Amino acid sequence: MSGKAIRQAIDAGRWEGVEIHAYKPEGSAPFRDVTRQVLFSRPDLGCDWRYFEVGAGGHSTLERHAHVHAVMVLRGRGACLVGSEVRAVGPHDLVEIAPWTWHQFRASEAEPLGFLCLVNAERDRPVLPSADDLKGLRADPKVAAFIRP
Repeated sequence: MSGKAIRQAIDAGRWEGVEIHAYKPEGSAPFRDVTRQVLFSRPDLGCDWRYFEVGAGGHSTLERHAHVHAVMVLRGRGACLVGSEVRAVGPHDLVEIAPWTWHQFRASEAEPLGFLCLVNAERDRPVLPSADDLKGLRADPKVAAFIRP
């Protein structure tokens, strides 16, 4: 990330001087076609502002963790699971994810889903669902149809 005060957008989901990173190491968790960019990181403010892009038909990891975070959709359409609620999401929608809440994002088959994520700079690692967790989640047919473990 560059030390510039202004990072101009150079394309949809791209900013000058900002590297595109792997979402997570391959094989570390189930996901499909996701990238990550750190747009703003200020330990003195205690937060990171990251941009994730889920490719068309892709999905983030089904996970939960101790920290709260907020997600603002910038582009594309898709759906998200937060707890036991599955909702369609699109540009300018804001999703608040409470601590220890299962969540996952999916892009539509037609276009990528790009979103900003505001989190604590120092945060815990995500927890993946156990077999028992998945069984409990799949007890709700709406959730079962949504999740991609």
